[in-house]
Amino acid sequence: MMLKVIHPNAGGLDVGAEEVYACVPEDRDGQPIRRFGTTTPDLHDLAKWLVRCKVDTVALESTGVYWIPIYLILSDYQIEVQVVNAQHVKGVPGRKSDVKDSQWLQELHSVGLLRGSFRPPNDIVILRSYLRHRDSLIEHRAVHIHHMQKALLQMNVQLTQVLTDVTGMTGMAIMRAIARGEQDVDTLLTLRNKRCQHSPEDFVKALTANYRAEHVFALKQSLVLYDAYTNQIGLCDAEIAQHFAVIKPSHDQDDLPPLDDSRKRNTHSKNTPGYDARSQMYRITGVDLTEIDGLHDSTAQTILSEIGTDMSKWKSAKHFASWLGLAPRNDITGGKVKRSRTLHGNRRANQAFRMAAQAVGKTRTALGAFYRRRRAVAGPQQAIVATAHKIARIVYHLLKHRQPFHPLSAADYDQHQLDRERKSIERRATKLGLKLIPA
Repeated sequence: MMLKVIHPNAGGLDVGAEEVYACVPEDRDGQPIRRFGTTTPDLHDLAKWLVRCKVDTVALESTGVYWIPIYLILSDYQIEVQVVNAQHVKGVPGRKSDVKDSQWLQELHSVGLLRGSFRPPNDIVILRSYLRHRDSLIEHRAVHIHHMQKALLQMNVQLTQVLTDVTGMTGMAIMRAIARGEQDVDTLLTLRNKRCQHSPEDFVKALTANYRAEHVFALKQSLVLYDAYTNQIGLCDAEIAQHFAVIKPSHDQDDLPPLDDSRKRNTHSKNTPGYDARSQMYRITGVDLTEIDGLHDSTAQTILSEIGTDMSKWKSAKHFASWLGLAPRNDITGGKVKRSRTLHGNRRANQAFRMAAQAVGKTRTALGAFYRRRRAVAGPQQAIVATAHKIARIVYHLLKHRQPFHPLSAADYDQHQLDRERKSIERRATKLGLKLIPA
């Protein structure tokens, strides 16, 4: 049976590091499959050839980030580009070559059997690039924190035993003094903050060490690199703040109530944005995502940069959770569930929701009570996924309906659960022909 052609002007592209194979319908050109380079002039030649062949939509398969330049150039030529998952098109044997891949992509796309990957609007894409680069800077800086700790341990400076965070005010002051050549314990002790829980005697023991020149040199270089990455993070924050200011809101700002500063959370994390991300996200979305328990400025802006503000891309909250990789995938055969697991979704958004779920587990909130109840039943891993799923549904609802978040307290949640259990027991008793008498 022949499938109905839905996209008669469809093309297929197989993208590699050095070459691109393109396929158009056979009646559009004497050579419907062509090979192009990956330089910018070659990509413009590819776009012009597709325009001459009257191709208005293409399916693109690629690995890594090779597809991004092609996507941007073809978009400038008003050609719709759908980036497809390679796993969705590899199931047919005998088609593993670049030429056959491009031809197979064109055939599948013409009959509407391919689904493009989600890509947010351009202003959100720019924000996402900035935030991903910022995350990479934080990861690189963390490596040099480990190097500083290693140098201290090699000299037997046991700062980790008397300080919760060696990169705090006291820890950094002591390490900078050691890097300058200071080895006198009494002098280093004067840098201890009075709010430190450990006593001065504990600090004296921790700072009595074997200071060697080679380890002091390694500590000094690690501090320089740590400061360099900290400076670059500050510059990146300035760029992100400027881009936040030019993003147009997705709602009418006339009826937007002022932001409630009483719910602003104080955090001492060194990875906190150096700009008012909460206010900017509130201006763009019309809702305060940080009101959701477990979501802070960093995780909220990561989620926003990955999913955008338009929830119409997903039919329902269930589709949204499935795209994130937070919904179970049940393999059913013969009416029985053979296997249940979560699939791979957007990694960064998935991780942000999981971090929020892990953070909310220790709070006296409804989400915290839900996490603890699920952990008692299924363990911590499934509890994190279930709580992240619930937080994702809340975010979807807020962004779709532009309604503020009204959280339940832990006591209200526990009472709600008791009511559900009572009704369940009453239904079972009625089914068995019994009558419950309250104690």
